[in-house]
Amino acid sequence: MHNASPILIDTQQQEEPSYSFLGGISGFVFYWLAFAVPFLIYGSNTLFFLLYTWPFFLALMPVSVLVGIAVSMLLRGKLFFTLLMTGAVVVCLFWLMFSFLSGW
Repeated sequence: MHNASPILIDTQQQEEPSYSFLGGISGFVFYWLAFAVPFLIYGSNTLFFLLYTWPFFLALMPVSVLVGIAVSMLLRGKLFFTLLMTGAVVVCLFWLMFSFLSGW
């Protein structure tokens, strides 16, 4: 008799749920919410500032989506913490860009 043990083959493989969709959507939504914050604070004068600096803020959109995806993947799709962390990071990135460009 051979010295062998039977190998059990699992026929039902469980797929891991996709967390990236939730992260991408949350990053996109928080980008637009962060875009509205300077308008709420400084009013319509922000429009003239953004008229010349829009490429910098447009470049933050894919960064915000990627941040949302990364946070969602790291937190394994926990909705509350994903939204909290993504919102904080995206608003801070947007405010940092606004502060650097405005010189405050």
